[in-house]
Amino acid sequence: MQLKRVVVTGLGALTPIGNNVSDYWNNLLAGVSGAAPITHFDASKFKTRFACEVKGFNVDDFIDKKESRKMDPFTHFGIVAADQAIEDAGLNTDTVDKDRIGVIFGSGIGGIKIFQEEITNFNQGDGTPRFNPFFIPKMIIDIVPGHISMKHGFRGPNFAVVSACATGNNALIDAFNYVRLGMANAIVCGGTESAITPAGVGGFNACRAMSERNDSPTTASRPFDKERDGFVLGEGAGCIILEEYEHAKARGAKIYCEMVGGGASADAYHLTAPHPEGLGVINVLKNVLQDANMKPSEIDYINVHGTSTPAGDPAELKAIQKVFGEDAYRLNISSTKSMTGHLLGAAGAIEGIASVLSLVNQIVPPTINFSVPDEAIDQKLNLTVNKPQKRVINAVISNTFGFGGHNASVLFRKI
Repeated sequence: MQLKRVVVTGLGALTPIGNNVSDYWNNLLAGVSGAAPITHFDASKFKTRFACEVKGFNVDDFIDKKESRKMDPFTHFGIVAADQAIEDAGLNTDTVDKDRIGVIFGSGIGGIKIFQEEITNFNQGDGTPRFNPFFIPKMIIDIVPGHISMKHGFRGPNFAVVSACATGNNALIDAFNYVRLGMANAIVCGGTESAITPAGVGGFNACRAMSERNDSPTTASRPFDKERDGFVLGEGAGCIILEEYEHAKARGAKIYCEMVGGGASADAYHLTAPHPEGLGVINVLKNVLQDANMKPSEIDYINVHGTSTPAGDPAELKAIQKVFGEDAYRLNISSTKSMTGHLLGAAGAIEGIASVLSLVNQIVPPTINFSVPDEAIDQKLNLTVNKPQKRVINAVISNTFGFGGHNASVLFRKI
């Protein structure tokens, strides 16, 4: 069958460095760090006492208080980002066929805040089972696409995606496939996360995955730097509207760019560590290029997973060099997690937005906090350190990898 073209027509972002797409993008280019001491709870006894929290967000400004009390914060974030993207795309009108508009939204962890609260309350009680009647609907990951569809009346394909930190990209890939196969006219897709809780921070500390640079939070997320010591936990949500090209043209929609490929693979190696030779990443890069029918020489920028972990950063760069060969030195590479922290299941969504906007604006956002070169990393690679770089950008890949060995990459092209 003839596959349909898929374009990006709407963007929405709620991030640690901006509560809308414009502020998020401007702060990316300005090299602003979203890291600061944790305010959501008393973290004084934790190994890591800082994170990239969403700032200045009052859910009552966006969702009726009676309804918002039935939701965990990860749902609040997802709804707000989706509302922005739907408005940006002009989809919430009576002129579109809502039976053919779907919602595919994911989260790596979901309602961890409500889960911790309810279990704590039960354990501190007398054993009588007293649970919030909204405990389960507040916790489950698929509730986010459910809420978005109910709010906007979208009756197309509707489900959640979960693949740890690859979730956002897997949601984009699923949406891409539904649209190009003609099973929907448009899909509201993305990821959301709100895991800056005692259980979230304590759990990642126990994994020895997070930075403990408590004396300097804003410089803690330092991908590719020799002194990196782990990722910085972030929160928020991102949403992208993927739409069939002819459908978008017919309704006069603004078109940002085209999505032309999605790739997925597994490391099949370790619960939390990447394959040291980057075999899964090599495969996912080959897969996304093959799906897009593009060559390495046609790619200009890769927004890497780049979490700032000692093992992950070199493995990803080695894999890029393996797939791209000499073209790796022509690329711009950057990690926007140096500014936003790691949004887990929402990472692919907000990094996809950064990738789209790099195409639109012909500029690569930087990798901040780089100061000490790592001998394990080829310094001839252009890691876009500390300042944005203008260049001709025709195609961008965005990488995400998750605990369990999940890898997902997406490819956007200028239209």
